[in-house]
Amino acid sequence: MIKKRKYCTHCGTKVINRNEGDIIRDYCELCDIYFYDNPLPVASTIVVKNREVLLVKRKFDPYKGQWCLPSGFAEIGESIQDAAIRELKEETGIIGKVIDNINVNSTYNRLYGDLLFITYEAEWIEGQLMAGDDAEEVLFFPLEDFPHLAFDSNTVALNRYIESKKEYWEIIDSFKL
Repeated sequence: MIKKRKYCTHCGTKVINRNEGDIIRDYCELCDIYFYDNPLPVASTIVVKNREVLLVKRKFDPYKGQWCLPSGFAEIGESIQDAAIRELKEETGIIGKVIDNINVNSTYNRLYGDLLFITYEAEWIEGQLMAGDDAEEVLFFPLEDFPHLAFDSNTVALNRYIESKKEYWEIIDSFKL
């Protein structure tokens, strides 16, 4: 559950609600400042090997026991690309390199509020595959038969990735004929 701001973080005065540009925001009269609540950035990675996608089985709630892309919140002072690579390493044991941005998706979560999922394709550079800090298990799944994912944003991104590669894979497959 999202906690509502009660006091100004600068001076401690009780905040009020005030209209700014047709949006009701928290406002401190003493400091004469509005407070802006922004979505939390979540970084995700798609790592594919032999047309199989790397997924993580979540160890903790929310969605404990469900599969997702390696994902996590970006930290202050960290680029979203660095967050994606850090989360990949923490959850799967592998070190990756960002290749491309696949998708950006806004969603709402009852625990965290508005989230902004940024999903990258990443290449596996080195490291040993193993379940990390937030992961119960890590496995590769065929792209044409991956399980239900905990986060709709992950499903949207993965489907977009698959769609973007179809023509390329058809060309590669034609060489085998």
